[in-house]
Amino acid sequence: MSPTTHDPRRVDAAHLEHFIRDVLARIADEATADAATRAMMHGSRLGIDSHGARLLQHYVTVMEAGRVNPRPELRLEAGIGATAVLDADDGHGALAAYRAMDEAVALAGRQGIGAVAIRRSSHFGPAGAYALAAAERGYIGLAFCNSDSFVRLHEGKTRFHGTNPIAAAVPAAGQRPWLLDMATSAIPYNRVKLYRSLAQVLPEGVASDVEGRDVRDAEQAEMLAPLGGAFGFKGAGLGGLVEILSAVLTGMKLSFDIAPMPGPDLSTPRGLGAFVLALDPAAFVAPVTFEAGMARYLDILRASPAIDGGAVMAPGDREWREAAEREHRGIPLDPDTLAHFAALAERFGLAWPPDSERGTP
Repeated sequence: MSPTTHDPRRVDAAHLEHFIRDVLARIADEATADAATRAMMHGSRLGIDSHGARLLQHYVTVMEAGRVNPRPELRLEAGIGATAVLDADDGHGALAAYRAMDEAVALAGRQGIGAVAIRRSSHFGPAGAYALAAAERGYIGLAFCNSDSFVRLHEGKTRFHGTNPIAAAVPAAGQRPWLLDMATSAIPYNRVKLYRSLAQVLPEGVASDVEGRDVRDAEQAEMLAPLGGAFGFKGAGLGGLVEILSAVLTGMKLSFDIAPMPGPDLSTPRGLGAFVLALDPAAFVAPVTFEAGMARYLDILRASPAIDGGAVMAPGDREWREAAEREHRGIPLDPDTLAHFAALAERFGLAWPPDSERGTP
């Protein structure tokens, strides 16, 4: 459930996917509509609602305003060895990331490893979607992207890095992939908005005021702290690694040079960079050995003793559990998103709300 959700309505996943694609098809080419829908549904199915269906209204706005090219001509340039560069022509970030991962997997299939740098892209949503695209084909996938500044440095007093996600996915025979999708900030900004709406105090060490001082009053939170609390230099370092791979290596903008996602300028392309990597396990170890190693690792991890009231899970377990629940009960949509969808449906002559709306949970 989204941190900003209140009294959500649950909607059948297939109907939601169809509606999102129909809206995007009115303003973008088929490849863009398919990729953006696929990425948003990844977020909504796995419980990453901040990067799910709620982004539809924003994407429609920026495509129509000119920030994002709804009909880009992507250009792939071969690099040295197992590398390539993808120019996204200011298109949707999901289209660029999926296309780049396709190429990275193709390179890895020939050479054991494939790396693709992405230039002139835009917001690409849930990073885990692109790592997962590799794992579902038997490859280890990694995806990185920087974003506009919102996270201070360790002991810093101003916004510096974006939330700069790191995602990795690893195939596991007979089960869903091991899936890590994390921001390098202490918490996502949506969590701050949740605490504001509930008038609750924040945990210690996760957000700062305008001077970089730690605050627990969510109303005073002007920036996020890096992951790691008292050891936030680790989170800041990881954010910097993402910055180097996404911006420096691609020749694109650093976080503090990127226009803010909410605007006010929604007509100028933001010039984001990103980076994806694919590895073929068979290039390093016999497939049977790799599969046995992953199975043993996951079996022992999940069997590890937990503290009272706790649960030991592998990365991705929580998301796969949520996906199964949502497949059965529907995907929750918050009132703001429902209102946006109703307006889009009226504008484009589409059916909404769906007959399959499930009601409150």
